[in-house]
Order: sequence, then C-alpha cells, then structure tokens
Amino acid sequence: MLFHSSLRKELARSFGATLVVLVTIVMTMTLIRTLSQASRGSVNPQEVMMVMGYTVLGYLPPILTLSLFIAIVGTLSRMYRDSEMAIWFSAGRGLSAFLKPLFGFAWPVLLVIALLALVVWPWANQQTQDLKDRYGSRGDLERVAPGQFQESSNGTRVFFLDKDTPDNKSGKNIFISTLERGKETVTSARSGRVVTEGDRQFLLLSNGQRMESSLKDRQLKVSEFEELGNRVGTVPLGSSDTTPVKTRSTFALLMDPSRANQAELAWRLGLALAAFNFVVIAVTVSSVNPRAGRSGNLVFALFAFIVYFNLLNIGQSWVGGGRVGFVGFVLALHGGVLLAALLWLAKQHNNWPLWPRRPLTRRSAP
Repeated sequence: MLFHSSLRKELARSFGATLVVLVTIVMTMTLIRTLSQASRGSVNPQEVMMVMGYTVLGYLPPILTLSLFIAIVGTLSRMYRDSEMAIWFSAGRGLSAFLKPLFGFAWPVLLVIALLALVVWPWANQQTQDLKDRYGSRGDLERVAPGQFQESSNGTRVFFLDKDTPDNKSGKNIFISTLERGKETVTSARSGRVVTEGDRQFLLLSNGQRMESSLKDRQLKVSEFEELGNRVGTVPLGSSDTTPVKTRSTFALLMDPSRANQAELAWRLGLALAAFNFVVIAVTVSSVNPRAGRSGNLVFALFAFIVYFNLLNIGQSWVGGGRVGFVGFVLALHGGVLLAALLWLAKQHNNWPLWPRRPLTRRSAP
C-alpha cells in the first residue's frame, strides 16, 4: 500500500502541473489562430471565445495523453535519480510491478481520453463548423463592415458601402466590383436597400453609374441609372451536400464504412489505444543512470511521442487512400507498439542482455 500510495501522489502532482502548462500553451496558440481567422472574415469576432473553446476541447485527447506520459516518465526518472528504485528493487518489487499502480492511476484519464476522442471530438468539430457556416452564410450587405472592402460569399464581388442604419438593410455611397462571365463591372450608387424575395436577396441601388468592360475585346460600356437591382443572395445553411468527415459521429462512421470514414475512425480509435500504449512505453523509457542527468531521457520520450502520433497521421492518410486496411493498420501500429514495449519491459525486468555474452577464455602461457 505504501508503494502504491506514494507513487500515485507524485503522479497526481506531476500530471496536474503538466496539464495546466500544456493547456495554457494550446489555448494561447488557438487564440492567436482564431483571431487570425476572425480578421480574415472566416469567424465571427463575437464568437471567438466559443470557437476557441470548441477547438481546445477537440485537442484535449493528445494533451491528456502527453501530460500522462510526461508525468510517468518524470516521476520514474526522479526515482531512478534519487536511488528510490534501488530500494524498491531490493524489496522485491520488479519493474513490471509498476504497471499495476500506474494503470490504477491512469484508468480514469484513459477513459476520459476515449470519450473525448470518440464522442466529444466530432461534436466539437460540428459546433465549430456550424458557427463558421452560420457566419459565412450571412447576407453580402451584412458581411460588409462600414468603410472596408469585403468580398461576397461566392468570391466574385467586392463591396464597399457606408452603413448608418440600425437594421443593416440600407446603406449609402455604395461601390460594387464584379468579375464573372468574362466581364468586369463596376457599379457605384449614392444609396441602396436590401429587398428579400423568397430565399433570394437583391440590393436595389438608386442614383448611380454602371461601367462594364469585356476582358476579351476591351469594349467599355458606361450607363447611368435611377434604380438598379443587383443579386446579393446568400447560401442557406445546410445547402452543402458534403459533410466533413471529422464532424460525423462515431456511430455514423461505423454504419458507413467508406475509406474516408474508416480513416477518421482509425484516428479516433488510435488516440485511445495510443494513450494506453504510452503508459507501458513510459515505464520502459524512464530507466536512467543515477549518475547522469535525465534530460536525455525526457528528450527521447518526447521523440517517441512525436513519432507515434506522426505514424498515426500517416496511417490515417493510408487508410483513406486505400493503401492499407483499417484492421491491418490498427493491429500493425498499436499492436506492434504494445508488443515491442512489453518485450522491452521484460528485457529490463529480467535484465536480459541485448547480445549474448561470449565466455572468457584464458590464454595459455608460452
């Protein structure tokens, strides 16, 4: 009991401190990226915190995995450095005896990682996508900020106007530049208002001028008008036939075993299996020489973490491209890593040499 309790207390302190640091770093990076998206018009500036929250929630599985991995490696490395391992070994506790208390501490974290990867990850992506689609499908007149040039939703028009009405249904000093069907059109008007007919929107311009030029023969046509209607319709929500794979639920992926769905399912399931394997890997890579520093051990552990997740990303692309099967990839990567970690742990536990030792031979005197 003393062995288990002392180990769990130190693991809890190390895991909590590492998790706070990693979450702070990820939130800072996500905030910078979300603000960049808001400045480009992809995200509503008023919903920056919501988008950042959903994004960080989707990043929690690898964050928790890395926090647990660093906590185990750091705790066991300190025990090697302070010669506590020699005390436990002399008391009859081998290296494999650490697996039971480690999994006793890690099983709630592993369960949370599995739930986040299989349930929360697609839900958070769906919420983020809905926020972006809702903001991207707003009307072109609503899209324009006063005194700024802004593209339309389909990217074929550039708008500029001064809005001074509270309902955002009218504006003054309007400028519209359109490029479509081989013609470039520049329209300017003193005022305009939005008229909705069904699911279409029109901008009725008043007292303006229209200049149309052909890109092929460079013919120029200039006309003046008292009133002109210009289509500025929106794309209704849910009009897209293709739903991003990362926003589909895990049950939907299982019901439709296409290549893209199997690739996404391999990624989600791999997050949970990788977290389990990292507990075993942490025991094997934490062995250090008490006389040497433990920085090299932590660097190797982080390198192993990066390589593992890169293989997970590569395998996702391979499953999506049909180069490998879903079951074969999961067994080869996660099963192979678990088998290699267990063999390495058995080698350290039983002190097996990597190479067979040669017997010493005595040389006869001349």
